[in-house]
Amino acid sequence: MKNVKDVVAGLGEIGLPIFKLLSKSQIAVGYDINPKLMNQKEFLKHENLDTSFLHICIPFSNKFQSNVKKLYRKFSPNCIVIHSTVSPYTTKKLQSSLEEIPVIFSATRGVHKRMLRDLGRYTKFFAIEKDAPNAKLASTRFTRLMKKCQVKTKKMSNPLTLELAKIVTDTSYYGWLINYAQMSKTIAVKHGIDYDEMWSFSDEIHKFLGNRPKM
Repeated sequence: MKNVKDVVAGLGEIGLPIFKLLSKSQIAVGYDINPKLMNQKEFLKHENLDTSFLHICIPFSNKFQSNVKKLYRKFSPNCIVIHSTVSPYTTKKLQSSLEEIPVIFSATRGVHKRMLRDLGRYTKFFAIEKDAPNAKLASTRFTRLMKKCQVKTKKMSNPLTLELAKIVTDTSYYGWLINYAQMSKTIAVKHGIDYDEMWSFSDEIHKFLGNRPKM
């Protein structure tokens, strides 16, 4: 079988750990608009290999789709996997404009400072549009890829569900917890009482119900 490479685009807090994870089991190269983040020697060494998966780990912006298309033209992958947090319907829009190849959305979970470890602990959820070309094959290949990296996977029914899951039950939920913790701290300070002692009232509630997390 001909050697192929995976490309990780965006070597930041998500992309670099994913690159390290992939590199343990196959040929992978990292690409970033900041050349100082790249291993230029390794990149050039594997430049002529076909690209199997293009892993998108760039920040989301209003230019996200155009940036992904530029990366697609640069690397001509067999499949694109989006690991970035994106707005709803992003995967659907990209799939509609990239009709030749399948686009997978695979939300990333974990704490940035220990992301590589968390990638191995959390199940990697993913989803693909039902009308994507070779959708079943792409799902199978991605599952095998993650298995090689010793990462469990779970397929969701559609990308929109997973896009909203990431935003609503992870990113936004965590943000609200932080906001609530700040509000409760302000209240404690205002009335001159001990913040930790106040929160001790909920310790047993959280122990039995698991619904009073303290930030």
